[in-house]
Amino acid sequence: MIVQLDPASISFPPTATALHEPNGLLAVGGDLSPGRLIHAYQQGIFPWFSDNDPILWWSPNPRAVFLPDKIHISRSLAKTNRKSNWQITINRCFVDVVRACADQRSDNEGTWITEEMIEAYCKLHKLGHAHSVEVWFDNELAGGLYGISVGRAFCGESMFHYKTDASKIALLRFAQHFNEQGGQLIDCQVGNPHLFSLGAANLHRERFLMKLNIAQQQPMPDTFWQAREIPNSGEL
Repeated sequence: MIVQLDPASISFPPTATALHEPNGLLAVGGDLSPGRLIHAYQQGIFPWFSDNDPILWWSPNPRAVFLPDKIHISRSLAKTNRKSNWQITINRCFVDVVRACADQRSDNEGTWITEEMIEAYCKLHKLGHAHSVEVWFDNELAGGLYGISVGRAFCGESMFHYKTDASKIALLRFAQHFNEQGGQLIDCQVGNPHLFSLGAANLHRERFLMKLNIAQQQPMPDTFWQAREIPNSGEL
């Protein structure tokens, strides 16, 4: 049975009670307030629903993750990185990145990044919990990604690209910098062939939650999420 959340409480049922089919459906209802969202991500839970659905909360098993030092770099992508003048930034235009992700998903397959979700994550961004990574080419936004920071874990939500390979460059450069600064885990929720081709791996939910709990015991360095350019500390 799916738990109906109490609007007066931000607590969730144990993740072990999530359904097997659909995989990971845990609870329904509640709201997208900053407190509830932050608590959800700390427990390995995330919202995912369409415009016509109630708010649905998920904790799938297995869980797809990247280890920051295990991103797969193909020869063609390494070549693209070397030949192209990419500029990578953090938190320069969060709203633009989220809306670009919503637009690209809407064009391809329908989007769960509704106006309600955009408003909620923009609030988290203002509070210092949601972050964007931008890729620029010839001073124009070419791709990027956004997600939620939970200590030394980063819970990725979505990526987009206007230029071929720009979202891959965003992930790879971010993961490199994240790893160098002590980042431990990049959550990508549910795996797919594209993510696995970049080095994502499935973890049993209990193992994922153990790693998430360890990662959130320490914050990233104070300056990590400041709006700035990410240095390229070496060839991919």
